[in-house]
Amino acid sequence: MKVLKSILQFYINSSIHVGLSCFALVQITQLVFHISQQNEMGYFAFWGTVVGYNFVKYEELARAKKIKMRKQLRWITLFTFGAFIMVGYYFFKLERITQIVAVVFLGLTLLYTLPFFPNKKNARNWAGVKIYIVSFCWVGATVFLPLLNAAVAPTISIGILSIQRFILIFVLILIFEIIDLRHDNSNLRTVPQQIGVKNTKILGFVLLVVFCGLELFNINININFNTSIQSFSLPLIFAIAIALAFANEQRSKYYTSFWVESIPIVWWLLLLFIP
Repeated sequence: MKVLKSILQFYINSSIHVGLSCFALVQITQLVFHISQQNEMGYFAFWGTVVGYNFVKYEELARAKKIKMRKQLRWITLFTFGAFIMVGYYFFKLERITQIVAVVFLGLTLLYTLPFFPNKKNARNWAGVKIYIVSFCWVGATVFLPLLNAAVAPTISIGILSIQRFILIFVLILIFEIIDLRHDNSNLRTVPQQIGVKNTKILGFVLLVVFCGLELFNINININFNTSIQSFSLPLIFAIAIALAFANEQRSKYYTSFWVESIPIVWWLLLLFIP
């Protein structure tokens, strides 16, 4: 049991799970627009998420020498280095325009993490900004880059999907912020810190209703829309609503870092294995 727990901790702490969530959303985007499976794009998103999240989680603490290199952290560092090599490998397999846009999103990640200006905090510490930067980066990685790499022409459906994806990630982050409310610095001004847990949940529910409305609108205007996407997306949005409803400060870290982040993976697997 101790070994299984260590494996699970490494799986979550090394950002493999969140990387799979990003990979799943890329695959869903390709299914929505009937794009033939582009494994290079999916793998780039997976490894890029692993590197990005590990860099964000551990870079500042390591730079400030606030953590000791425990055994698991050494393995995570080694794994992240390997993931960085894989990012480079798949980066050069992407189309040139996709590479350029990917570098832009890399710049946003660095802005989010590193203090570029003397005596200034990074974007992660800018009051109330974190949730928007992270949501936008996820839209870029899971919508813009896959469609750009497949040379899909801009359409209304792409705009709707982008808004939906932003809402999806935004609401998932709201759940994280509710769980982390006790530990977050008050200067971060997260949504629950600014409007309270109850109003944060109401905001999340309203956004999920907007998501569903956009889904139905997209189906009505797009005769080529993959109806199986809709048949599974609405129940899974309901699952997110349940997760939001039961979120509170006493929940364990696995509530969000495993169960909530599993929702996109479950969504993709249902689409993959159920006709």
